[in-house]
Amino acid sequence: MQCETIKKGVECAFMTKKGCGFPGGHCNPIIDKCEGCAKVAPYETGRYCMIYPDPASKWRTGRCPSATHLNLEIQEPQQKINPLKASKRASKK
Repeated sequence: MQCETIKKGVECAFMTKKGCGFPGGHCNPIIDKCEGCAKVAPYETGRYCMIYPDPASKWRTGRCPSATHLNLEIQEPQQKINPLKASKRASKK
């Protein structure tokens, strides 16, 4: 159904015939960590996330999984090398 509270005219999974089913009865505005994300949209009542009704809860674990303004840093695990095997390999060359 379409939202009738904050994001008027936008499809919302929480909207029912009785109103907004999200706790509190409406979506929460973005927090400062969300600034610069492509998934933030301005509405009449403020700036809100297009995906999550409560963006602050997604940042509690460290990083929002849908944040487009942050680069994901992947660290490759360092392999442990057995010094005995490494010396044998070096001596063969």
